[in-house]
Parts: sequence; structure tokens; C-alpha cells
Amino acid sequence: MRFLHAADIHLDSPLTGLSAYPDAPADRLRTATRDAFDNLVTLALDEAVDFLVIAGDLYDGTWRDFNTGIYFARQMGRLKAAGIAVYLLHGNHDAESEMTKRLSLPDNVHVFPSTKAATFVLPELQVALHGRSFRVAATTEDLVPGYPAPRRGWFNIGVLHTALEGYAEHAGYAPCTLAELHAKGYQYWALGHVHAHQLWRGEATIAFPGNLQGRHIRETGAKGALLVEVDAGEVRSVEQVWVDVLRWHRLEVDVSSARTLVEVSRLVGVALDGLVARDDSQRPLAIRVSLVGRSDAHGELFGLEARLRAEVLAQAAAIAGERVWIEKVVVETEPRATAEALAARGDAVADLQAILATAPDDQALIDSLAGDFADLLSRLPQEVSRDAPLLEAVRTGRLPEVVRATVPSLLARLTSAE
Repeated sequence: MRFLHAADIHLDSPLTGLSAYPDAPADRLRTATRDAFDNLVTLALDEAVDFLVIAGDLYDGTWRDFNTGIYFARQMGRLKAAGIAVYLLHGNHDAESEMTKRLSLPDNVHVFPSTKAATFVLPELQVALHGRSFRVAATTEDLVPGYPAPRRGWFNIGVLHTALEGYAEHAGYAPCTLAELHAKGYQYWALGHVHAHQLWRGEATIAFPGNLQGRHIRETGAKGALLVEVDAGEVRSVEQVWVDVLRWHRLEVDVSSARTLVEVSRLVGVALDGLVARDDSQRPLAIRVSLVGRSDAHGELFGLEARLRAEVLAQAAAIAGERVWIEKVVVETEPRATAEALAARGDAVADLQAILATAPDDQALIDSLAGDFADLLSRLPQEVSRDAPLLEAVRTGRLPEVVRATVPSLLARLTSAE
């Protein structure tokens, strides 16, 4: 017996923050979640699986475009024609969705109720699936104690949308522990909510498949579902199967050896070439480049993120054509000369450093800068300041932080010509 376990599909998840990038492949990103789901359904058909489990967050919150639900029903029709059942649990995003409440689905789709945990049975396979959907998004109680006891002699699957212990970065919905899941007596737990793949073996096999398609830079790497094979009532294998159509990557480039922006650009080009060569999936790549290291180019790079990104985009186009898109270039370098080294010089640069060291605490200066920035920020789209850390710091009144971040770069620029 084989089944597919997927979760966190977030069909037609709205794109945010891309308006600041006129060169973003918006059409490709906009359809990525649907294209990945197409691939999942096609995989289910090609592999002739016995059934598909979706462990929550099929939809994306209050998204009200009913074309999304109609699209999902059409995909379920493909599976119905092949005799493949679907067991669907509603997670926190589904609990907010209008489509969850209103749209009728084909009869091969079995939805776990939200009032209490329920069991669906497949007598011909001796499989029992136990689960409970979220009734409201903020479901913060532990749902596991209310799940039914396992059916003796059957293969029992628990379907649960949960933060699980140790995942503080995810909202703490339906919290539970690994020990609690192992003790329940089920053979497999099909989990959802955490967007990264995890697998635990023991009394039970417990798994997060991760989300089906990365949607932004916080969801990097290959994405997909799990193909689970069961024999004689035991889990024989859990295989990751990739269905994503575009991948997000973070690329850290050490530019310690660079002295100029041009040299930095060349180093990024070499790193991009290596990343593309290592990724043999042939999928489009969306990449955030982070520049690190103590570099003589630090002063020259400050404030030139837009120009640097254009340079890197040109490098990417030369290496991989339209396959690679540079989402952002983040400058995280440090000046070659430390503050202690500058102070030891005993010259005008050392004097300037001493003066600037007090600037973040000079309230008159901070107030003056706030007035200077107010007019500029009023004319910028909010997403621009949101995507530029220093501008966002200015907008939220953290000017002393901006001054502290600026001083090393100013001093590095002054000393770079020496």
C-alpha cells in the first residue's frame, strides 16, 4: 500500500513585496503554487497511489477568489476518475477561508470534521485515518488526547496540523510533543503546519513533508511531498518527492579579498556559477545574495545596493539566462580596519571617529535627521522602506540605530583611497 502525504499548499497565496522589483518574474511566482499542485496530482496518478493525505492549509487564509476552490475541485476530479481518495484536514489558514465553508467537493474528498476527531476507514486496505480539522484559526489546545484509539490489527494514520515541540518560529497551534504522538499507538502521523521537512522514527513514524512550493526567501530549497510505502502493517519507506516549480536560495559570498565594487561583482559571479552548476534540477532559481567578510570594499558598497544588484543581475543573466532571478543583494560586510585600529592612528580620521561615536546619543542631531528624512519617506512607497533595512529603521523611529550602522561605512569610505 502506498500513499502521498502533503501539507501547507497555500493555493494561490498572494505575493507581497514584489512591487519594488519591476524585474521580478511575477507571473511565474503567481502560478507556482498551482503548478506544484498540478505536479502533485500528476505524481499521484503516475504512481497509482492508494490515496492522498493533505494535512492542512490547502488554502491561504481569507483569500476569497473562488476560482482557487474551483481549480482545486477540478484537480480532485482528476483523482476521482482514477479511483484515488483524498483525506483533507483543515488547518489554521483553512479555518479563515471562505472556500472551506462554502464550496462542495467531489465525493472522493473526505474532510475531517472540526467538532471532534473522526475516523475514515478503508476496509480493503485495513487502514484507519484519524484526524480533526481546525474550527477556528487560533486553535491553541492540544488536540491529540481527543483522537480515537487505534484500530487493532489495522494500519492507523493520525492526521494533524500542529506546531509540535521545538518549533517556536511557527505559531503555536494545536501544540503537542513527540512522546505524546509515539504513545498514541498509531503507525504513522501525517503532520502539517511546519514548512520544512522533518522525519522521526520510533514507535510511530512521524513526518512533516514541508510545504509544497517555496513562496519567498524564508522557504528555501527543494519542496514537495512524501511518498509512503507500507507493507505488512509497517512503514517500509518514506521518500521525499519534489513537485516544486521554482526554488529559493540564499547565497553567501565572502568578499574579503575584494577592494572594489567590480571585484565584488566578479566574486558573486563565480559563486552564482557554482550554485547553478550544483543545482541539476533545471528549475528556475530565485536567489538572495548576502555579501560577508572584512573587506576593503566595505565603504564603497554602502548605499549602492541597487547598483550592486544590477551588476549581479547582469552576471546571473550571463550565467543562466532567465533561469535565475536575484531577489535581493544584502551587504553584511565589515570594514577591514577595526574601530580600535582607527583610534590608534592618532590623526583626523581618529578624531572624526571619536566625534561620530557620540552622534547616536546627540538628540539635537537625531531630531534634525528625523526632519530631513520625513519628507523623503512620505514620497516613497511603503514597501520600498520595508525592503531596505536602514530606511525601515528610519521610518519606525530608530535613527540612532541608523547612525551606528552608517558610521563604520563612512569611515571605511574615507580611508579606502589610502
